[in-house]
Amino acid sequence: MITTLKELDRVRDECFSLVTTRAGLSAAAAVVPVPGVDIAADLGLLVELIPAINRKFGLTPEQIDSLSPEIKQKLAVIITSIGSSFIGSYVTKESAIVLLKKVGVRIASSSVAKYIPFVGSAISATVSFGAMKWMGNSHVTDCYDVMKRVIEEETA
Repeated sequence: MITTLKELDRVRDECFSLVTTRAGLSAAAAVVPVPGVDIAADLGLLVELIPAINRKFGLTPEQIDSLSPEIKQKLAVIITSIGSSFIGSYVTKESAIVLLKKVGVRIASSSVAKYIPFVGSAISATVSFGAMKWMGNSHVTDCYDVMKRVIEEETA
């Protein structure tokens, strides 16, 4: 378990880098002129990315189960107050679809944009990159906020 703010900041920075890499893969998939490839790629990326971020912060279901009952209780309260349904839970394609729906307009416009001659692919890639970056970074920030509160409560 992460016990210092310095360690927490390091994990956050690693996760932001991980998100940027996955956003680049999302952008690359968005350029492919085959309908649905970009959405399928984004689903696959999210189903892998969210648990990877949880793991780095020590917030997978298995990691949480191994904690003391007191820490688990604190985590449950903090996670609920943050409002994230992805921290400490299993991520499925169905739950990733919920997240994709939050940025559905961006993704829909990206899918349409790729068919505009010359600039369409660039627009599609940019929108997909931005959407994946926003989703991933939002999750990183949520995980960071949860662990920061845990550390602050433990050291208070």
